[in-house]
Amino acid sequence: MAPPLLFLSDIFLTLGTTPLLRGAEIAVAPGDRLCLVGRNGSGKSTLLKVAAGLLQADSGQRFVQPGATVRYLPQEPDLAGFETTLAYAEAGLGPGDDPHRVRTLLEALGLTGAEHPARLSGGEARRAALARVLAPSPDILLLDEPTNHLDLPAIAWLEEELASLRSAMVLISHDRRLLESLSRGIVWLDRGMARRLDRGFAHFEAWRDETLEQEATARHKLDRKLVMEEDWLRYGVAARRKRNVRRLADLHELRARTRQLRGPAGGPKLAASEGEISGRMVVVADGVSKSFGDKAVVRNVTTRVLRGDRLGIIGANGAGKTTLLNLLTGAMAPDSGEVKLGAGLQMVTLDQRRDSLDPDATLADTLTGANGRRGGDQVIVNGQARHVIGYMKDFLFPPEQARTPVGVLSGGERGRLALAVALAKPGNLLVLDEPTNDLDLETLELLQELLADYPGTVLLVSHDRDFIDRVCTSVLVAEGDGRWQDYAGGWSDMLAQRGAPPWLPVGTMPAREAKARAAPAPSAPASPSKKMSFKDKHALEQLPAQMEKLQAEIGRLQARLADPDLYARDPAAFGKASEALTRATGELAAAEERWLELEMLRESLEAS
Repeated sequence: MAPPLLFLSDIFLTLGTTPLLRGAEIAVAPGDRLCLVGRNGSGKSTLLKVAAGLLQADSGQRFVQPGATVRYLPQEPDLAGFETTLAYAEAGLGPGDDPHRVRTLLEALGLTGAEHPARLSGGEARRAALARVLAPSPDILLLDEPTNHLDLPAIAWLEEELASLRSAMVLISHDRRLLESLSRGIVWLDRGMARRLDRGFAHFEAWRDETLEQEATARHKLDRKLVMEEDWLRYGVAARRKRNVRRLADLHELRARTRQLRGPAGGPKLAASEGEISGRMVVVADGVSKSFGDKAVVRNVTTRVLRGDRLGIIGANGAGKTTLLNLLTGAMAPDSGEVKLGAGLQMVTLDQRRDSLDPDATLADTLTGANGRRGGDQVIVNGQARHVIGYMKDFLFPPEQARTPVGVLSGGERGRLALAVALAKPGNLLVLDEPTNDLDLETLELLQELLADYPGTVLLVSHDRDFIDRVCTSVLVAEGDGRWQDYAGGWSDMLAQRGAPPWLPVGTMPAREAKARAAPAPSAPASPSKKMSFKDKHALEQLPAQMEKLQAEIGRLQARLADPDLYARDPAAFGKASEALTRATGELAAAEERWLELEMLRESLEAS
């Protein structure tokens, strides 16, 4: 194995009074493609800054191979002091680097190089920063949220460009599709420590859940042992106490281990306040058009949004996504055509730039103000009064942040706060403009679950392909020249129907995707036969009953393991039940996968 180009060992770092990194380690070898994952606030960006040499750890070692070049992309690039984007990008070049590559990259990213940094949008500043770090073709790339503020065409270009580089990479991103495409290893930063798995991001959730399940089992065992030790401490014979000072010390150590294993309280708990049920028709747009000067942004759009729909709006920056959203919600009047809103609508909006957040207000006042009671200590959620501190904890804000001004919060914290404010308001129509910006993967998962269970209607603008796939029931796609086209399903369904992303001509395939489709996957199953075998038909008939039986068995085992006294009463039975639960869960997953495979085969044969 090649020696690492970059190595961080036993990194400890405390910011303020909070220990952030506790012995974190990371090694980057030539060719590594690592994704760095963890909750907002877990220290991902901080660890990347330590790796880049921009932040000094309290203790630990940072080693970089002599001669190795490292380039770092921050979340918020600072272009101050430069006259043009070209000058800023060229400042990242080293001796012997090709200056022509800077111009090539700027052009590919939609910049001329003559733009003044003070007049750049967030997306343009991000593009200039990408040209600066990519131009030298460094040995190690450290990228912190490279897709922030980029539209779908720019994200697709970046994915292709990064895949073509020989540089080792450490990547922080909330874009699941990008991580799945590029990563070959995972570094999970959790409670100040870094764990590593040498597999792609697609395996992260299963690995994380398995790890947490093992910790929960170990925690349960520790809890039972702690109860027994405390029982001894209270009721032990007094004459033996002096001879058992060591046992008392062990008890204190056990308590400390239990606290460490428990870590922070669980993830954010998202729940939306529900309003009255709206009418069946939520939005009816008939021949709607909107132009700004000579530019037609929306041209003759006709669509219907029914109660319960999750409509995604997709397009490049400048295509008119926010304009179309404003037209559909009645916030903007069309030049021609008509928009009718259904009866009984209660609209809740999450704006893209979090402009509704007052930077001078405290976190607590912002949350209580969601119900028009700023200055109190109660938040009304689903008709129930919640203390603001308890509601803050649902979104991973500790009590000591209650009086923190919103202006000093990180991007991820502002994103969570904006969600907390929006979800506290009763509504039946959620309007979400780029809700995934700056959210960590765990919060994204919970937001997806919330939207899946939300009884109302959702209008969504997003550049996150995976999020669109998981949430949307249909999408409106910008086809150019103000034309918008409806497609059933999410991003992947739109590609299957259209044959290309919306920024390419219909029927064209991006080089990376075309190559992947042309090369047969090594594990791809053989093409289906003309008919299903008797064995397949029998399995398709029997699998539903088998899955139902396994689900019942899993429920029974979970109920048994929920008994807090089982381990103390019968450790062997506890172990057997745990093993049986693991086995049954695996069998259920295999049965579900087999049933899905056979059902898809049956449908394809019927269709042909």
